[in-house]
Amino acid sequence: MTAALRNYLIITGNYWAFTITDGAIRMLVVLHFYQMGYSPFAIAMLFVFYEVFGIVTNFVGGWLGARIGLNRTMQVGTAMQIVALLMLTVPNPLLTVVYVMAAQALSGIAKDLNKMSAKAGVKLVAGASDDQLFKWVAWITGSKNALKGIGFFVGAALLALIGFQGANLALALLLVLGLIATFTLPSGLGAMKDKAKFSALFSQDAAINWLAAARIFLFGARDVWFVVALPVYLVSIGWDFEWVGAYL
Repeated sequence: MTAALRNYLIITGNYWAFTITDGAIRMLVVLHFYQMGYSPFAIAMLFVFYEVFGIVTNFVGGWLGARIGLNRTMQVGTAMQIVALLMLTVPNPLLTVVYVMAAQALSGIAKDLNKMSAKAGVKLVAGASDDQLFKWVAWITGSKNALKGIGFFVGAALLALIGFQGANLALALLLVLGLIATFTLPSGLGAMKDKAKFSALFSQDAAINWLAAARIFLFGARDVWFVVALPVYLVSIGWDFEWVGAYL
């Protein structure tokens, strides 16, 4: 096995494990808090910081990766997701709205650090071959939505089988394995010798900046109905958790 293939498999494996936990934690929070009697609006509020901090991380993630290396940003993102999952293993009386919003904020930062690190990292380890690069990028990019869907099912199934706290603990243990593997990646992957300036975050083309801003509202609108409204509605009409997760 070549070093490039080994690094690709480590990056992809970590990204896949992370994406499954990302889908699972969303489903766990929505279904568990609906089960606890929270209104759909209160459940939606739990994800506000997830979205806001995800936007901020998307904005500065590339700049941070260029300064400290993509291997470090991937490790930080994975570690933050583990912390977010462990925060949700406390007893139900401690799961206040503010507390869960804080955990979701960590998860939002973690998700975009990991996603940015994985996609950019694959381009760096692929080598000079465009054919290999396109294949590897296609695999890691094309798998995202499928794996998030698997994560929805895994989260719902774990909630039904071992409960909310047990499910989050199991997902955290899965990510620990992915985190350990990332420490074998090359040090300083993607770091620039000349540190990137903060002004480089903005494109010189105004149309690209407007497009980036529009995507914020696009993804926000998607999550309002798909991540919160639809699963809450399906549970309210009698669907079991496993069927909700499988459908989504």
